[in-house]
Amino acid sequence: MTANAPETRIVTSNRVACDGGGGALGHPRVWLQIPADKGWVECGYCDCKYILEGFEDKV
Repeated sequence: MTANAPETRIVTSNRVACDGGGGALGHPRVWLQIPADKGWVECGYCDCKYILEGFEDKV
């Protein structure tokens, strides 16, 4: 069995909401704050990585 790689999304805001997508198959909505110096954050539920626009090449 193979696991799917976590999703990566490029965003324009340093505050993002993640609910895992998939409606009832997702997870509770959580708000994530992207640190200005780091430029990315990962969801603790689904491991989706949110990258702030402009930091794509630095991650």
